[in-house]
Amino acid sequence: MTTHAVMVTGFGGPEVLELVETADPAPGDGETLVEVGASDTLLLETVVRSGLGRDFWPIRPPYVPGGGVAGWDPDGRRVAGYTNGYGGYASKAVATSVVEVPGGVSLQAAAALLHDATTALALFEATRIGPSDTVLVVGASGGLGVLEIQLARARGAKVIAVARAAKLARVEEFGADVLVDAADPEWPRADVVLDNVGGALGARAVPLVNPGGRFSAHGAAGGAFTPVDRPDVAVTGIEVAQLSADDRVRHLTEALRLTAEGTLRPAVGQTFPLAEAASAHAAMEARLVFGKTLLTGTLGG
Repeated sequence: MTTHAVMVTGFGGPEVLELVETADPAPGDGETLVEVGASDTLLLETVVRSGLGRDFWPIRPPYVPGGGVAGWDPDGRRVAGYTNGYGGYASKAVATSVVEVPGGVSLQAAAALLHDATTALALFEATRIGPSDTVLVVGASGGLGVLEIQLARARGAKVIAVARAAKLARVEEFGADVLVDAADPEWPRADVVLDNVGGALGARAVPLVNPGGRFSAHGAAGGAFTPVDRPDVAVTGIEVAQLSADDRVRHLTEALRLTAEGTLRPAVGQTFPLAEAASAHAAMEARLVFGKTLLTGTLGG
């Protein structure tokens, strides 16, 4: 039996992603072979593919990217799980930390939760957001930002969503109380900042945290994590989202439950078939996407 997979054939632009045929992956102890219905994608994967992160990540081409999938296990159950970093851009993949997807949750929604929702839940544990808080979400139009808006609202907090002007109307659909164009010269103050971007944009939020507040500097899409030199502010970073297998399963199970009951609604903004993985990467790099970008497990859509 063969599997279709998207291979990074060398460091470079999206064109180095090529569809290939390989032997079916063989699961080992604690692993499950998954017939893929949807593969998660991450902006980080475009950085690794480009070669810009070669000093930080040991992977070298050729390799199959993709850290999480949703699909069917050998018994026909709908499941979602993790590929330990690589192998998810495929029609079949080996997964660990596999969780059954409840009824009423689509495979695309489950795939969209694999990284963004588990990260969001970990961030919320660290920042202890509650009903008395005003939360500023920087980069609110991404898959993670949309979930942060919903989780904060579910906890009774007031939410200020910062995003590009062209994306604010779609962000509003997810319940933000205040919408702010990222280009506006002034943003409101907040008790908690969830910075999904970093770089110059994240830096603008540092002076806006009320004394005694919290700043989560976990995003680096803007080029670097935001440095926060505020002794009166509790600062956490991406380390809180480096989850053990047990915590990953715990958060994914909770995210699937919240989605099944309607508290969470992941934003799957666009999907691409496996054969168009290069187009998916190009769209993410050009910041043309909204919410989560997924690959389907099929060749043509």
